[in-house]
Amino acid sequence: MAMVSIKEVAAHAGVSPGTVSNVLNRPGKVAPATRRRVEAAIDELGFVRHGSASTLRAGHSRTIGLSVIDIGNPFFTEVAAGVEDMASELGYAVILGNSAGSAGKEDRNLRVLSEHRVRGVLITPSGEDPARLDRLREHGISVVLVDHPAHRPDQCAVAVDDVAGGRAAVAHLLSKGARSIAYVTGPLTIRQCVERRAGAKVAMRAAGLDPADLRVAEVETMTARAGETAATELIATGLPEAVFCANDLLALGVLRALLRAGVRVPEDVALMGYDDIDFAAASAVSLSSMRQPTYQLGRIATELLLDECDNPETHAHQHIMFQPELVARESTQ
Repeated sequence: MAMVSIKEVAAHAGVSPGTVSNVLNRPGKVAPATRRRVEAAIDELGFVRHGSASTLRAGHSRTIGLSVIDIGNPFFTEVAAGVEDMASELGYAVILGNSAGSAGKEDRNLRVLSEHRVRGVLITPSGEDPARLDRLREHGISVVLVDHPAHRPDQCAVAVDDVAGGRAAVAHLLSKGARSIAYVTGPLTIRQCVERRAGAKVAMRAAGLDPADLRVAEVETMTARAGETAATELIATGLPEAVFCANDLLALGVLRALLRAGVRVPEDVALMGYDDIDFAAASAVSLSSMRQPTYQLGRIATELLLDECDNPETHAHQHIMFQPELVARESTQ
């Protein structure tokens, strides 16, 4: 069967080929009624556009890239959902890459995205080296940081104030009477882990405690299994009155290990997580946590990225910083 052409779609819909092209590439520029008529013609005729050909003509594709550091973490799953929904609304598809916190893997993922001529890249970087992102920009690929602040004015970023989150989490534990606190965290090469620890120390200092007394239990991965391992070590060396975890997966692992050892939560040890993933409210003891606007992070970052791509002359770079929200549940009551 011969492939249907744009001219045939245009004739069927009673519009110009340029209007069909706009529906395919810039749907926001077409009146809704006209767009619906063209889309109906596309469906009726079975038109499939030649993606590689349109990419070669335009120099880029109708795709964007998303690179995260841990797709197994529900936080990033929810961010990705926000990205995909907004991209779909604007006529784009998303290519997902998971760096697993590895700079080498992140470099390979970004190289593949560049080879696919993506329109732009959303990234939660694995480190602080800006060189790899600068290389993308040199190839005309826009970049927006997700869950990471920008340190330059010509860069869009959407993030959450992790110092404020760490401060609020530990202030809450202190308000419940805890004076000895442990911080269970992933690698302290991860910015979020470092900043949440900094916020915890701010809260301790404000309460008249020595920040150096914060017990730090660092694990290699931010998973429930790693949380169990950390809790087992805390039990062996003497439990604190409260535990603050750098994410909810760690906290759920800590909770599992404590309950298995007969430790009561919160009567013996108060427990605080971070992210407020769906599992937090459904755990055996519902978990107090710091809620982040994960879905909105993805949507807003995507909107900024595509505005920069489509309107480079008028686009204004923005640094958007959300504040996390304390959600108190049974684990700290």
